[in-house]
Amino acid sequence: MSENKFDVVVIGSGPGGYVAAIRAAQLGLKTAVVEKHAALGGTCLNVGCIPSKALLQASEEYAHAGKALKRHGVMVDGLSLDLAAMMAHKDKTVGDLTKGIAHLFKKNGITRFEGLGALGAAGEVTVRAADGSETLLGAGATIIASGSATASLPGIEIDEKRILSSTGALALGEVPGHLAVIGAGYIGLEMASVWGRLGAKITVIEFLDRILPGMDGELAAQFQKLLRRQKMKFKLSTKVTGAKSGKNGVTLAMEPVAGGEAETLKADAVLVAVGRIPYTEGLGLEQAGVALDKGGRIEVDENFATNVAGVYAIGDVIKGPMLAHKAEDEGVAAAEIIAGQKSHVNYSAIPGVVYTQPEVATVGQTEEQLQDAGIDYNAGSFPFMANGRARAMSATDGFVKILADAASDRILGVHIIGAGAGTLIAEAVLAIELGASAEDLARTCHAHPTLSEAVKEAALDVDERAIHI
Repeated sequence: MSENKFDVVVIGSGPGGYVAAIRAAQLGLKTAVVEKHAALGGTCLNVGCIPSKALLQASEEYAHAGKALKRHGVMVDGLSLDLAAMMAHKDKTVGDLTKGIAHLFKKNGITRFEGLGALGAAGEVTVRAADGSETLLGAGATIIASGSATASLPGIEIDEKRILSSTGALALGEVPGHLAVIGAGYIGLEMASVWGRLGAKITVIEFLDRILPGMDGELAAQFQKLLRRQKMKFKLSTKVTGAKSGKNGVTLAMEPVAGGEAETLKADAVLVAVGRIPYTEGLGLEQAGVALDKGGRIEVDENFATNVAGVYAIGDVIKGPMLAHKAEDEGVAAAEIIAGQKSHVNYSAIPGVVYTQPEVATVGQTEEQLQDAGIDYNAGSFPFMANGRARAMSATDGFVKILADAASDRILGVHIIGAGAGTLIAEAVLAIELGASAEDLARTCHAHPTLSEAVKEAALDVDERAIHI
């Protein structure tokens, strides 16, 4: 048992888990990671963030070559799609990065166990391999970073052939003639963008009366207009009640949320993108007495500690947005706390990005949240149409909006829709992290001509003194 005794055992090797393990090892803690899949990296790296971004980038380049390059005097003749090559690029990207994590484990002296990890007696983790054999690990502290699983709907069975989860949507062998997407959140709209660019007809069905639930309302409304311009069709305030798969496709049964006449929709394939649920199955939580909340998430305190001594949890399996970078920050903080340091995560400064074209990025509070909380604020915005670099790029859709406290001018929220929004939001995240004011951002020199000048102009507009509008 001595060789299998560790200061820290991490269950799960996704962004939260592997980062927590590396940070723990950096702090001198003997560390092990338990992962049930052969490949490291979890959902994000293998069937989530990374492969979807590879396809988003490739499909964007294909669409750009076919429609936009001629505006810049670049003529492309004989454009064609090699879907197999596109998928091969995606798979190579994933493979290279999973090997990279294995290299980081070796570099930092982290021991990896392949199998399903479960809590046992106090200070113990059991690893069950695929062949049924078990290995007992001693753990001074255990970090549960088991991530999340795809959520489904009653009456709809995902078969990954015609009725798909995001995993199946990343591995289609051909472009469907008509793809129906259930759910207008991050995942649904990103996958709809990929296959829409490659030639599929897209219909997005959403239970709510808007897309991107939780994001700033003005941002979401503008985004929907731009997606409609890309020929996406939307059926909002609509409930899907069933799906029947056959040789020629899938027939969806739907009805208005408010009540009314039922209808059907036929599609070649259906993507179910209605969110994700915490993955807690087989972890031994009930036997160990680990408390869960009403949503099935593991309850933790401000130090990521559960109610069971020595057991911690991070990432999708606890409350908060199910985002890889949120899990990473929590992994670092948990490792540092276990090592006796003080650490925390500022949840007011966690960005969210939709990697479509244009991109959508947000951090902090929305106008609706500020209004509900009764917080007096000032808003400034600036359109990319008035930005020189955006015009040179033919990327003038969208805007930057900054919300600042009316009394202190402290930045409370930043919302961007436009080219490069996912990169531009980093400046706003830093501003919120440091407690900066809109005036601070407005007086920061930005290089010209860059898209980032739109952020500065929006900050100036908070005080109604933008220069270029």
